[in-house]
Amino acid sequence: CFEPSEDGLCVATGLSVEWCSSYGAFQESAISVSCTYEGQTGSFVPVAFLDSRSSIPAGREIYGTPKVFADMRVRMDERVMYTDTRLSGTSVMSIRSTMHREAHIEEIPNDGPSWRLKVIPKATGNGVDVMQLIDATNANSDATVHACRSGDGVVEFRPAPTFDLSAFKPLEYLGAYYLEMDYTEGYAE
Repeated sequence: CFEPSEDGLCVATGLSVEWCSSYGAFQESAISVSCTYEGQTGSFVPVAFLDSRSSIPAGREIYGTPKVFADMRVRMDERVMYTDTRLSGTSVMSIRSTMHREAHIEEIPNDGPSWRLKVIPKATGNGVDVMQLIDATNANSDATVHACRSGDGVVEFRPAPTFDLSAFKPLEYLGAYYLEMDYTEGYAE
């Protein structure tokens, strides 16, 4: 039901959750793509990779986010934060960024509503029984930002037999952002 947006904006994200009351600690990477739905521009996450098996079913069932288990590394190496996502021993998504400038949350590009698409197939396996468009824009509305920084970044995508993200090779970079924040996980609309 989504159409590609004209701007072609894609956002690669790597995150480390030190503690979550529902799932414990985990690391995640995702790609978000700008798209349109009924003339409105928003964003859609075609895949999110996690190193926590317990958070994958909840994300799929509650939000409809396509989550996949992967080997993850979200770390700091001197001044560079990196995220390396590996499937079957191969890096499929790699993010490297600095965070050497002070920034404000308003500087981060707004990609509109954050949509998920929850699809439940019919029990017979033929067709779709339920299809819901979910807006997760305000699901974490009580966020407290502790640090906001910006810098320069690069991403690299490599094909794997199950996920080929190489078509997302950037045409240009619009910067990198770093956030430290706390929030209560809420529900979407």
